[in-house]
Amino acid sequence: MNANIRPARSTDAEFVEAIESAADALLVDALGAWEWPPAQDGATRLASPGFVLLIEDDATHSPVGFVHVLDADGHAHLEQLSVLPSAGRQGHGRALVRAALHEAQERGYSRITLRTYAEVPWNAPFYASCGFLESLPETAFQRSLIETEEALGLERHGRRVQMTAELDDGTLLSEKRPRATV
Repeated sequence: MNANIRPARSTDAEFVEAIESAADALLVDALGAWEWPPAQDGATRLASPGFVLLIEDDATHSPVGFVHVLDADGHAHLEQLSVLPSAGRQGHGRALVRAALHEAQERGYSRITLRTYAEVPWNAPFYASCGFLESLPETAFQRSLIETEEALGLERHGRRVQMTAELDDGTLLSEKRPRATV
């Protein structure tokens, strides 16, 4: 995989939205979730508290994926990871997760959470391979995510879980990892 990871800029909003829409299409097909909500507006995502990292293919300098980590009441939450289907299975998602873990630790977070589908191979099993473990919601924000998922009816497509990666034990970040260039 030859790619560059960098912080997303406001000019990347259209790319972010298009990448999420294309990646969501895979999930829609896998789950048969034809009424899936549309991708979040890219500008709104980029303006949210936290950070968005973008991965670009070195050959084309085109964005092929992004990771969005929210700052939710002082906690890091991996809100979205999306990679273009045409760039899938090339290590871009894993590189983005590693970069997000590193960036979150650099920003002083000791853990990062996410919510995902338990049985979709590129959801919970993938995150488990990146060091995330199933966990219970502890904060009001995390509990509100469950309420939002229930309102959207996401559980009808499969079991949803929260997962957490501890950042302060040094084990996750000791591997060689790409770093976002600022």
